[in-house]
Amino acid sequence: MNKEIRNIQLSYLNIDDYSELKQVMISSYHALDNAYWSSDKIAKLIEIFPEGQVVIKVDNEIAGCALSIIVSSSELDDYHTYTDITSNYTFDTHSNNGDTLYGIDVFVKPDFRGLRLGRRLYDYRKELCEKLNLKGILFGGRIPNYHKYSDTITAKEYIEGVRTKEIHDPVLNFQLSNDFHPIRLLKNYLKGDVESEEYAVLLRWDNVFYEKPQKKASIQKKIIRAGLVQWQMRPYKSIEELLQQAEYFVDALSGYKSDFALFPEFFNAPLMAAFNHLSEADAIRELAKYTKRVTQAMSQLAISYNINIITGSMPEMVDSMLYNVGYLCKRDGGIERFEKLHVTPDEKKVWALQGGSGIKTFDTDCGKVGILICYDIEFPELSRLLADEGMEILFVPFLTDTQNGYSRVRNCAQARAIENECYVVIAGSVGNLPNVHNMDVQYAQSMVFTPCDFQFPTNGVKAEATPNTEMILIADLDLDLLRDIHRYGSVTNLNDRRKDIYKLSKTTI
Repeated sequence: MNKEIRNIQLSYLNIDDYSELKQVMISSYHALDNAYWSSDKIAKLIEIFPEGQVVIKVDNEIAGCALSIIVSSSELDDYHTYTDITSNYTFDTHSNNGDTLYGIDVFVKPDFRGLRLGRRLYDYRKELCEKLNLKGILFGGRIPNYHKYSDTITAKEYIEGVRTKEIHDPVLNFQLSNDFHPIRLLKNYLKGDVESEEYAVLLRWDNVFYEKPQKKASIQKKIIRAGLVQWQMRPYKSIEELLQQAEYFVDALSGYKSDFALFPEFFNAPLMAAFNHLSEADAIRELAKYTKRVTQAMSQLAISYNINIITGSMPEMVDSMLYNVGYLCKRDGGIERFEKLHVTPDEKKVWALQGGSGIKTFDTDCGKVGILICYDIEFPELSRLLADEGMEILFVPFLTDTQNGYSRVRNCAQARAIENECYVVIAGSVGNLPNVHNMDVQYAQSMVFTPCDFQFPTNGVKAEATPNTEMILIADLDLDLLRDIHRYGSVTNLNDRRKDIYKLSKTTI
């Protein structure tokens, strides 16, 4: 089109547009007989689903159109025809209670092709699908160049040839480039479609923001506020004094309406000062006797302050063996346990600490989260397993004495955020404990990491605390941005893994 364009407008289809619309359809489908909708059919579509019928006008001239209905995926025949999906062109298959947007028609007038108007129509459909909280979009896509190849290859081989760019098909190429993917081949789909030899490809676009309707009263949060406690190691005269300090931080984070409070690894280590006359191994076993009480107190704080608390970690004795464990104390009263799986050489030698065996995601009122303790973040397989289970936020309580150790945790945590397309939240302790053996000094800078893409900070750092200073850090984490990057990111790490070459799975114990 050579003339200058002054205005392009997307608007709902009106029955007053019918005469012009009919001519646009005829010119768009010149190879099909009687390739236009009657006025009563258009009027029916507008009546039952006005939002689904839109036109694009270029300088007030209709240039393209998209027609849609809503169907129930559970009632959809896997190998339906166009007549089936439209209920013999009556559109009685449309249901306002359905879960899938079905594309009935999209066409652009030949005079206006090349302006990417079709993309605008599909973008509208995607936005409508998200607005209505539907699972996705389906439609039967024509393959108009297939008649040129049908003597030598099957329709299935033709589709594969288009996918691998060996064959050009103007319709299917366009659909694939707009994030639709083939599900199956439909035979005898559209009667009279000689170019496609009546074949069509059932194409689907998934709404990554779809949320299953809840049957109970609940709020599905999309923006999660994470609160990090950068804990100061200092002497405490009693467990009551330590818990009072913990409540101070929980109170502060709750006051800012945080959804999570993350404490560091071994945050209760100052209580070991009372056992400094014992060996390091015996002292930490005495500390383990406080773990149950600390957990119960944290659970009560979670309920009373309406905040999910990740207790960092604490030593715990199980069948005479010492483990490093933590608890997720939910604000609804639930409590879940997690273990440190990888034990450092120093922890083995000095404390005879054992590595745990359980790894899983946790369902919360803020989505699926994972929790790894310190050294575990340096093993990428763990967070990948959690990501495969749908983890969106990974919490990492840690304890490091030197900048070397901190840098290992920090750099590995940031790598996990990138490769698993998730948020990673790390919190550590600062300060000195001169009266506790093997816990003399601590170094930390608590941080929140994101993937590195246009939706997030360019350096992948959402928030960072002041190094080696007692403080809280608060950051809002938008879960919709994660779902967006999974499909539309500059790179899609999770989706692009070569599972045909390598696989990762849990070992059954």
